[in-house]
Amino acid sequence: MKRTTLKIASVLMAGLITASLAACANENTTDETQAATADTATIAATETATLPVATEASAKSLSESDITVNETIENSADGEHAVSADGEGASYSNVKVVKTGDSNSGDEADFYGDNAAIFATNGATLDLSEIVVDTNGTHANAVFSYGEGTTVNISDSYITTSGNCSGGLMTTGGGTMNATNLTINTSGNSSAAIRSDRGGGDVNVSGGYYTTSGTGSPVIYSTADITVDNATLTSTASQGVVVEGKNSVTLNNVTLNADNNKKNSDKSEWYQAVMIYQSMSGDAAEGTSSFTMNGGTLTNENGDIFFVNNTATEIRLSEANIINNDSDGVFLRAAAAGWGSEGSNGGQVSLYAEKQTINGDMIVDDVSNLNLYLSDSSTFNGAINSDGQAGEVYVDLSGGSKWVLTADSYITSLTCDADSIDLNGHTLYVNGTAYTAGTASTGEAIAVVSTGGGNGGAPDKPGEGGGHSGGTPPAKPE
Repeated sequence: MKRTTLKIASVLMAGLITASLAACANENTTDETQAATADTATIAATETATLPVATEASAKSLSESDITVNETIENSADGEHAVSADGEGASYSNVKVVKTGDSNSGDEADFYGDNAAIFATNGATLDLSEIVVDTNGTHANAVFSYGEGTTVNISDSYITTSGNCSGGLMTTGGGTMNATNLTINTSGNSSAAIRSDRGGGDVNVSGGYYTTSGTGSPVIYSTADITVDNATLTSTASQGVVVEGKNSVTLNNVTLNADNNKKNSDKSEWYQAVMIYQSMSGDAAEGTSSFTMNGGTLTNENGDIFFVNNTATEIRLSEANIINNDSDGVFLRAAAAGWGSEGSNGGQVSLYAEKQTINGDMIVDDVSNLNLYLSDSSTFNGAINSDGQAGEVYVDLSGGSKWVLTADSYITSLTCDADSIDLNGHTLYVNGTAYTAGTASTGEAIAVVSTGGGNGGAPDKPGEGGGHSGGTPPAKPE
């Protein structure tokens, strides 16, 4: 480790910081994920571009020059850390942390923090404020919290990672990460800005700007419980959010822009802003996942808004502004793909919309199902399975909610008041029978089984080029 004291005349400017966490891949990445990411000019543009502002988000994203740096801490050795806290309390402020070098093991880096620039473990509490972190190496995560009882608190800081498999914030093994007002930019493949892996934990992010530009690099990759408030999230090649297994993402007053335009594996033909699935790799427990969005704006540039595969999930939306700029994309697709066992690897979705407008169609294939609950004056403008009956679908409209059909639709059960359905010149088939306009209906919801669909082979992930070996939430091997 080399320490160099620097005298820098720049003054810390007021503003909030954005953090971008990258998802790590193991060594079995595809040719596409091995490919070079954005060129230097594109990366620079990403770092300096004016981003949309979330409700109550920071007025500007930070740059390195906004941080007063009094000391630089460097480490270039493979597998080592520049800063670490092991079972103790530590704090750093007004420092720049530079990490180069690679990890020889994807699992050691992804699960246990090998080669991370800043690493906390064994119940440590690490406080970081007004720092700069720059990593350039394979599997060189920026800030890593590992293990139950370990907590990292980071605020008002600027983070960049440029190597593949190099996330911004990383949490595993039950650790905790609390981040406030960060600016994070990742440009490598499989490099989510806000990320967790096996064993998960709790991640709480408030304010800031988080941007990814690499293939297989969603802004958020969750195998944990992740909550983001009042932040701006931007992905330029991958999903905006991926939730795996029995885990969650909650967005409160967040601005999310997703442009998923590059494939990280051949397991799915669709692009989407939010993917919820179970890879069966062992990195995430099986069970019902959740995605919640309260207020804010989600803008999708390519493909579908939501895609659910090989898992059960609850999607909860309340007063969120959701925009799909791809006229060929759908609002929700629950369908089989390359994860899980054929015939039992669809998506099982319970979608709850309160005071919510939904624009776009929903597709539920024959191994998937959907319970759609519209309440508190919600409106759904779209069709469900317009090509004919496939998976089971239950629709429940209450509290003055409306469904305006945009094409013929096929569902299996319906609960509604007499004035809840506007056929708009189309036909709604309920269990094969045409619904009569102006009539009330009472139906039954579909039972949801909260397990994945079995192991269907190599578990390539959208946020990782290849799956890890299975196992329970890990203890670090001695």
